Amino acid sequence: MTSHESAPVPTHASVANLLDQSASSYLRSARYQPVLWHPWGEEAFVRAQAEDKPILLDIGAVWCHWCHVMDRESYENEELAAILNEHFVAIKVDRDERPDVDARYQSAVSAISGQGGWPLTAFLTPAGKPFFGGTYFPADDRYGRPGFKRVLLTMAQVWRERREEALESAASVMAAVEQNESFSGRGGELNLALVEKISGSILKQFDARNGGFGSQPKFPYAGAIDLLIEVATRTGSQEAQDAAVLTLTKMSQGGVYDQLAGGFHRYSVDERWVVPHFEKVLYDNTELLRNYVHAYQSFVKPEFAHVAGEIIRWLDATMTDRERGGFYASQDADIDLDDDGDYFTWTKAEAQAVLTPEEWAVAGRYWDIGDLGDMQHNPQKNVLHIRFSVRDVAKEAGILLEDAVTRLSAARARLLDARNLRPTPFIDRTLYTSWNAMAVTAYLEAARVLRLDAAREFALKTLDRMLVQAWDGGSELGHVIAYPDDQLQASRVAGNLDDFAFTVHACVDAWLSTGKIAYYRSAMTLANAMVDRFFDRTAGAFADTALDLPEDGKLGALTARRKPLQDAPTPAGNPTAAAALLRLEALSGRQEFREIAEDTLGSFAGIVEHFGLYAGSYALALDRLLLEPIQVVVVGRGAAASKLEALATARFAVNKTVIRLQSRQIAPGTQPDTLPEALAETLTQVPHPEGAAAWALICRGRTCMAPITNSELLLDALEMAV
Repeated sequence: MTSHESAPVPTHASVANLLDQSASSYLRSARYQPVLWHPWGEEAFVRAQAEDKPILLDIGAVWCHWCHVMDRESYENEELAAILNEHFVAIKVDRDERPDVDARYQSAVSAISGQGGWPLTAFLTPAGKPFFGGTYFPADDRYGRPGFKRVLLTMAQVWRERREEALESAASVMAAVEQNESFSGRGGELNLALVEKISGSILKQFDARNGGFGSQPKFPYAGAIDLLIEVATRTGSQEAQDAAVLTLTKMSQGGVYDQLAGGFHRYSVDERWVVPHFEKVLYDNTELLRNYVHAYQSFVKPEFAHVAGEIIRWLDATMTDRERGGFYASQDADIDLDDDGDYFTWTKAEAQAVLTPEEWAVAGRYWDIGDLGDMQHNPQKNVLHIRFSVRDVAKEAGILLEDAVTRLSAARARLLDARNLRPTPFIDRTLYTSWNAMAVTAYLEAARVLRLDAAREFALKTLDRMLVQAWDGGSELGHVIAYPDDQLQASRVAGNLDDFAFTVHACVDAWLSTGKIAYYRSAMTLANAMVDRFFDRTAGAFADTALDLPEDGKLGALTARRKPLQDAPTPAGNPTAAAALLRLEALSGRQEFREIAEDTLGSFAGIVEHFGLYAGSYALALDRLLLEPIQVVVVGRGAAASKLEALATARFAVNKTVIRLQSRQIAPGTQPDTLPEALAETLTQVPHPEGAAAWALICRGRTCMAPITNSELLLDALEMAV
């Protein structure tokens, strides 16, 4: 396998710009461009003010196809670079490394142009306030868009000759950003009717033919899918179940899912999930992994467990540091700009050259590989997707179903082996804290439901590395665990709300998985720091960046306070933080955590129903607030305890926690600090069954049933409790 160990860089330049010392893969890919790029930092703003020049801000990502297109067309163009260097101070930002910067300027450009995305191209005053912007600009006028040369010269002229207009525009845009990102919406009631309104809004956008929501392009809305699964299991809603099941089924059958290696591409350009944008990003796959695990728990469809297992196998093989722990950030879509997903796609001739005639007879039909494919740049290229069932293919070929399955398995292995010989799209080996925490949670959930010990062990290895390398043990948590090149030590990027909130969840999940009290204590310490540093005790809710940062250290649009509500694309920071506090309150009895969570959700209650697809995480957190917590404590070891644990995990419920403990942890005379405070108090009030190798205890709120040792009785009790 040929693998790109570093992001591609232009070869015509020999002198590096100021990005040469950056650790980000995306920034380093531009270090030899003729543009005099600055990384985000005080130096660039000081220079802009000293030279009285506006700032050109480019925000993108190493996995972003159109970012690379604009790099080649414009930023590697000597003529355009000369214009840019003469009239502007240029700043380049990696949106994965600096989500705080990206979020604010996305909001600003959306206010200016009505659209956002990457690459984000913004023109700022020397103080960093945006007065014009857009996304991708071609080098010359085309696609109905103005050429970048014309845009650069026009913006330079505006700054020289119509500066007051630019400053007025910048002020109004910043006011809009402040307003749009604060999401003040008190006044609504926190009740299950609000959850129903959000789920109802999601169902109104459901595509009953193809699954998913809306039309093209189609993104996986993992928070919305999880909400539908939860509503289906809690209320018995057949409509919610059908929407979740069809969406997960159609996605896993489409080209948006990698039919050979597993794992999901970022989104589909068509409504049938056939042709994707081929980049694969960690956070999509961690949240979709949870969707498939939760759907398997709830609806017991083996194909969902199969997809979950394939996502894990792909992550294990391609996106993980097996030796030290850690999940890589992303895999690029393309090898270079002359191809469009060629690594992942096949012509009919390419597939036939790899397969035996018997394998081709099954695989060609099953994955719809034909003379006319799916790709615009090369119509012979096919995106593998499932058009017919294996049973239908076997019947058509006149062979037994078992033989068709065997041939298909052999074909998959041959095609994957052949694909692995192709140059592999670049993998960004940066380890981001929040995304790794999401992966830890997803792996631990999958490990428990699917009985995958290796996934559990790797998740714990990753979390242990995170807690050593990204955390100081107190109030400081970094956004980056490690960069691809350990020798590159860029300035530490401060952890944001997502980093803290997802890491709290990961620590809670690790405690649930192991019973090791150190993970619980880490969760409590991080939660306290999150509240102290991010919670706005005056106006309510959490800011995405720490409130204790000095005002003079907030450059550009970072002066705008932002309180994230929308899942776009990862679960939003405020509901994620609220859910983390509610989980800890149930274990610790810390009432303040519940009060803060309730205040946070109340801050948005008057407006959140309008966010529909983007409010799945909020509705799940609200469920957690309103529904009594169900704790299922399984005590013991061996097969009997494992069976009780497996039964306890059946059916996904957002308010259900399954806790596995050893008898020694709750034996008489045990030190109380070996268990969370509220749980320890609960367990001391329950008589332990004599002579039982394993037993389960179901607690609803602070009230517990009698211990259960029988599997059937446990199922009956869970049915009543949940």
